[in-house]
Amino acid sequence: MNKIREAIENLGGAISADPAKAKAKNLPATARLVEGLRCDLQGPYGERLATDMPPAMGGGAGGPNPGWLMRGAIASCTATVIAMRAAKLGIELQDLEVTVETDSDLRGILGLDESVSAGHRAIRMSVKIGSPSASPQALRELVEWAEAHSPVGCSLKEPATVRVEVV
Repeated sequence: MNKIREAIENLGGAISADPAKAKAKNLPATARLVEGLRCDLQGPYGERLATDMPPAMGGGAGGPNPGWLMRGAIASCTATVIAMRAAKLGIELQDLEVTVETDSDLRGILGLDESVSAGHRAIRMSVKIGSPSASPQALRELVEWAEAHSPVGCSLKEPATVRVEVV
């Protein structure tokens, strides 16, 4: 916890001294179609992950589907921000589990009805959290703060401009 708190305080101090340091162009993720609907997702440091669709959609279920990755990104980003904030506040966590569920309408992705979005229409998050020293109210406030400051969650609530370049 101290290592996390120290890192956050050092970074926060550097950004407070020079706010221009807060602006970041995040590193890319690249997906390449391998076979069927299976994609190889690669990061800038050699990270790799295979995605695929379930058999009902023509995939081979050779990896998680992109929608599941989105739910996982929301859950893990929120859990990470909760842990970071807890470290900064000196709150010891003994239990933290974030679960994200979504609702969608498959007519959108299948192109069966152009008036139906392919996007997830409802997102539900459940946070199981425990601390040997923090009150339930303090933990609730911690979760609410983290949810409001999670980069992935904020990107969904305040959508960024999307530009597509075809080469």
